[in-house]
Amino acid sequence: MGNILSSLIYSVPAVLLAISLHEFAHGWVSWKLGDPTPKATGRISLNPFHHLDLWGTLCLIVFHFGWAKPVQINPWYYKNRKMGTVLVSLAGPGMNFLLAFLATFLQGVILRVTGGYVGQVVYYLYTLLFYISSINLGLGVFNLIPIPPLDGSKVLGALLPEDLYFRYMQFERYGFIVLVVLLATPILDRPLYLVTELLQRLFWGITGLLL
Repeated sequence: MGNILSSLIYSVPAVLLAISLHEFAHGWVSWKLGDPTPKATGRISLNPFHHLDLWGTLCLIVFHFGWAKPVQINPWYYKNRKMGTVLVSLAGPGMNFLLAFLATFLQGVILRVTGGYVGQVVYYLYTLLFYISSINLGLGVFNLIPIPPLDGSKVLGALLPEDLYFRYMQFERYGFIVLVVLLATPILDRPLYLVTELLQRLFWGITGLLL
């Protein structure tokens, strides 16, 4: 029980940060491309409670892979609908990867400055940064899977020819069921772990070069 509570101290703020900035990025990019919908629906916000999806948040806390409530957008406002949709869809995972890198870089700064000998407060900060990095990596990678309603499905859909797109989007009604089944089985565990591990090593490598 103590280990669970200890984990929640770190994972809950990391999840709230990851979700808030992921959805904010979606809404902000769509708004900048001329779409008033995200602002009208209150999604250009850093308040995590505007973005939480119950099951997606629980999956993030438990598995470090999950999703948030999708931001409503209207691609008809974009000058180039396909490119606009791709940019908006990639904005969320892109923000997560940026946050993961910044958290990793700050971990590197702490190690460089302290030599690894830290007090309780700095240890909490270092561990929190680790959770922020891993959860943002998990959220970013998971959302790039091309299964509706994840961001990867919107990127793939925007790149498909129109006839294939409509057939592909018919799959959307089953997307949530497929995600639940995949998360309940170990099918995704290994590939998701390998991708996040590769990115984490890359971020540590860049951090080493910068420091």
